[in-house]
Parts: sequence; structure tokens; C-alpha cells
Amino acid sequence: MSAENGISHALELAQYAVDAALRAGASQAEATLSIGDRFSCEARGSAVTKLEQSRSRSLHVRVFVGERKAVLSTTDLELPGIQAAAAAAVVQARCVADDPYAGLPEPCAGDAAGEGELDLFSQDVAAREAQDKLDEALELERRIRERDRRILNSNGSHVGDTVATTALVNSRGFSGAYRSTRAHRSSSPVAVEGSTKRTGSYGTAARKLADLEDAGAVASKAVERAVSLFGARKPRTMRVPVIFERDVAASVLSDLFAALSASNAAVGNSWLAGRTGDRIGSDLVTIVDDGTLPGHLGSSPFDGEGVATRRTTVFERGTLRSLLYDTYYARKLGAVSTGNAGGGAIAPNNFYLEAGNGSLDDLIARTPKAILVLETIGFATEHASGTYSRGARGFAIEGGAIAYPVEEFTIASTFGEMLAGIDAVAGDLRFDGSVVSPSFRVSEMTISGE
Repeated sequence: MSAENGISHALELAQYAVDAALRAGASQAEATLSIGDRFSCEARGSAVTKLEQSRSRSLHVRVFVGERKAVLSTTDLELPGIQAAAAAAVVQARCVADDPYAGLPEPCAGDAAGEGELDLFSQDVAAREAQDKLDEALELERRIRERDRRILNSNGSHVGDTVATTALVNSRGFSGAYRSTRAHRSSSPVAVEGSTKRTGSYGTAARKLADLEDAGAVASKAVERAVSLFGARKPRTMRVPVIFERDVAASVLSDLFAALSASNAAVGNSWLAGRTGDRIGSDLVTIVDDGTLPGHLGSSPFDGEGVATRRTTVFERGTLRSLLYDTYYARKLGAVSTGNAGGGAIAPNNFYLEAGNGSLDDLIARTPKAILVLETIGFATEHASGTYSRGARGFAIEGGAIAYPVEEFTIASTFGEMLAGIDAVAGDLRFDGSVVSPSFRVSEMTISGE
């Protein structure tokens, strides 16, 4: 089946599900059909140790009977099965309580960008042969061992991709579909020095093969992360600047996203609830959620309920401008959806801190004394109060240079203090996920060590 025919067929099945739900008594209905061809392989040493290839097809139906809602998913895409699923969802909806905020979004996705405009699909991913992916995983294993004699094993080198079709139809007149691709490569070498063992990992992901970091770069960075912390010691307890390397910085933003979700704000589980318009961060803190960036992994023409994606400035030069909403919580809180519905929850599109200038090395060179964090451990983030505390590993910085590796310490502060304390942002932003960040420096945090 051609791509065009595949999309048309997906839309037809979704429309059939909506019509079936309306015939069964629903006042409103929505159907999302997802098709995914997935490939994933793992190599260790000279052997392929895992190979997974699958095609998934699922239909997600959301129905409303007045102010009552029910959802149901099925993998039976024969017409009788779809009709039965839609009817069952309507029966379930009649059994739940009324919710005045329940319902489909108003028709508002007519200006959504198309698949081609957003550059979501790449033929080089869709056409790649399985053997090429297996060879690449084995190549990554060879490369990590060539980089350093201390690499004696690995937790696996991985190569994979997904080719997906998404079609959404609702009873308010919306009908849309798009194809997308995603490819990734990663490696996790294990280094041994004497009686000490260290593990590192590094990976890259993109819509197109051409946008991935090459296998040599992935292997080199993975090995560097594995071997660089040999000889690490525990730092003394102190308050110093902390530099978050971009991957760790992205995890900080992921925690911040949870506090920006209107679903958490609505139930008092966010330290940012009721603070729109407040100055919270430094002038360097401009944070954006944007689902319209061409070629990026978090982009799509519309969100999980058919609302057109958009650019939302969340923080502007430190001032909180907006939370992030789906239709339900926008109604509940008197706002407008920001196009962030996904998977039954509020989800990021491309959520990122705007980049500054220079590399991570430049940022280190401008820092007389600090801790550079390369990895955080554990979960000690409290979204209601905004407290932040994580175990960490990284390097001590002295005189604008990396001095020695450090581990077995905790970094702690509050999100408010961290955002206000961001006094330098690097230019190393890379869109290899839906939540990304450049490296940044916080002027002072508590380091709990010796």
C-alpha cells in the first residue's frame, strides 16, 4: 500500500470509529489510529544479542455522553471490532459521573502545519536495510573498544528506528494525519581499571539519519564518560557555582515541566500555581515549548486531541508567562489550550531553554571554581514546594579548568533559586529529544559531600 493510500485508509478507519460511537449514542467522539513499524537491535562484543522488529496498530477511542467521558483502546481494526469497541466505550461513559469540563476541543486546528512543512518524515530512515543497522551496532562495539584499552565490556550498543502514521478524527469536523520517522544510535561501554569498574553511555536521536551524530562521535563520547571518572573522590561540603552539562540540564527542565503542567497546578501540586506574571528566573531564562519547529523530534501538526501545535513562551527573560495546557485543564483554569495534549496527559512538544553563546569548554574556562555535573542519581524533586535534591557525579573545576573527578555528593536548592541563579548559558543546545537544554551555570548551590 502506498503512503497516500495508507494515510487515507487510516483516516477512514478513524472516521468509521467516530461514526460508530455517534450511532451508539455518544454526543461527541474522537478516534486516533496509530501505526508504527519499529526496529531495534543490540550488539555486545562481536555478537548481535537482541533483535526486535514489529508493526503495531492500535485505535484509541474517546467518547462523551453529555458531560460523561470514557476511553477505550483496541488492536482489532476489522470493522465489526471497531464498532464493538465504540459501542463499549459509550456504555462505559454512561456509568461515570458528570464532569463539566469534559468534551472535545473547539474546532481550532485548521491552521495546523502539514507533515511536509514540518519535515517529520525521512525516506532514508524508512528505506534503510535491517542489515545496515545490525552492522552499525557491531561497529559501535568495535569503536568503543578501539578508543580505550580499559573498555573490556559493554551494556550494549543500540541502533533502531520507527516509522509511524498517526490519524485523528473527531465529531467536530477535525480530520488530520501525518507520517513521521525517528532514528537513534547509542552505546554504553564498561571500563575496568584495577578493581574499579565504570559505565558510561551516550546516544543520539533525530528524524533523519543525516541529523544523527555519527557512530565515531557517539563511541568517543560514550567512552569518555566511562573512563573520565576513574579516581573520583568525594568533594567537601560547600556552596559553589554548579554547571549542568546539557544532558543533565535537560533532566532539570523535565522536572520543571511537571510544575508547569496545568494538571498539577489545578490540584495544588505545583510551586508555580498562581504565579503567572511573576519574575522568577534571571534574564537568561527564556524557556519555550514549540511544536512547530521543522524536523525536530517533538514537532507535530496537531497534539493528541487535534489542537494545532504552537510556540508558547513559558518564561520570558525570567518572567513566567504561561503554564502548559490541554483542553480539559484550560477549561478548568479559564485558559486556552497550548496544544500540549498527548497520551492522555499534558506533554511537551519541543520544550527547551534558549541557547546562549560558546561551548561547554568556554563556560568552564569562564568559571574560576565550580562543580560540573555530568550525571544525577535518584529522585528527590518535590513539585509542590519546588525543592531540588539529587545525588551527582562530575568534576571539580578550579582556575577555569577541570581539576579532578568527584562523586558521592548531593546537589540541593530550590527551583526558584536555581532559575534566579542562572548566570551563564552555553550555546550547545541540540534537539535530540522533546525536552532539551544547553549547558548552564547556577551561581551557587549546596554541595553535600565530606
